[in-house]
Amino acid sequence: MTTAAPRLLTPGPLTTSLRTRQAMLEDWGSWDARFNQLTASVCARLLAILNGADSHHCIPLQGSGTFAVEAAIGTLVPRDGKVLVLINGAYGKRLAKICAVLGRTFSTFETAEDAPTTAADVDRLLHADSRISHVALVHCETSTGILNPLAEIAQVVERHGRRLIIDAMSSFGALPIDAREIPFDALIAASGKCLEGVPGMGFVFAQKAALAAAQGNSHSLAMDLFDQHSYMASTGQWRFTPPTHVVAALHEALLQFDEEGGLPARHRRYASNCQALLDGMAALGLRSFLPAAIQAPIIVTFHAPQDPRYRFQDFYERVKARGFILYPGKLTQVETFRVGCIGHVDATDMRAAVTAIGEALLHHTSIHRT
Repeated sequence: MTTAAPRLLTPGPLTTSLRTRQAMLEDWGSWDARFNQLTASVCARLLAILNGADSHHCIPLQGSGTFAVEAAIGTLVPRDGKVLVLINGAYGKRLAKICAVLGRTFSTFETAEDAPTTAADVDRLLHADSRISHVALVHCETSTGILNPLAEIAQVVERHGRRLIIDAMSSFGALPIDAREIPFDALIAASGKCLEGVPGMGFVFAQKAALAAAQGNSHSLAMDLFDQHSYMASTGQWRFTPPTHVVAALHEALLQFDEEGGLPARHRRYASNCQALLDGMAALGLRSFLPAAIQAPIIVTFHAPQDPRYRFQDFYERVKARGFILYPGKLTQVETFRVGCIGHVDATDMRAAVTAIGEALLHHTSIHRT
């Protein structure tokens, strides 16, 4: 039993550093010049991660990542547009639900939860339907950890003269995405994922010309990215009350991101975390859901133990008592659980988590170490 705060092995919120948490101890005036400078610095640092300063605006938005996804679709897809939604998990389905709620015409292409969408699929679908104006893709589908082939799909979308919207919630900051090489109208991420900030702020990288043409598209005042950007560009301020402590924490997290060595170093640490997790769980006899070739080093889905005594909630509580928070599975056909590799953790933490998982299972199922 541990008395320390457990480590979050989840896809966000996740474990943050002490420096990041301490950055939230100061209160900020939302119109204060120092806070406006903090916001501007955050946006500049975010744009630098994907080399997007020349081509894209960074527009922050209050709320979770889903708020920002909805804002991007509502702002950048004209009301007479049509979205092709690529689905192989829960977050692709959420993209389709957002389109339905916003009244945007859409079609879906769904593959199995362990099958990436291919560029050939997209090429065929765009050939078949000239009405499609936008393609919406989840880069790393958090419900499994599967990685979809972003660069190849982006090239196909551009070749057809259509527009790409990327949900990069679980990949931005850890997996390389270069705006100079991958064409997109919008890429969406959030503060509480691979950047290791706290939750509460999403942001959209919007292609400059696409945003300039988007006035009047939005269904919502609060989620109108055109209006949000216009106001921030002219005043330096947020339109409505900003999540000041979240912005301050993200700024501090971005300083640490650069100190660590930027995206390449962040990717290396997460890849090391993922490998330590996969090796340790295999030694326990627990199988990962995805093959290695399409497994992103963000979150890993594992098959639940084949034992009638296994109950996820009991297992979760036993692992939590040993210092780690896991995530339930999100698949519909098979019973699974998920373990995140991201956050302020390293391979030593992952090996300790595997030990905790092994101990939690040892006396309650037939799992034994090999």
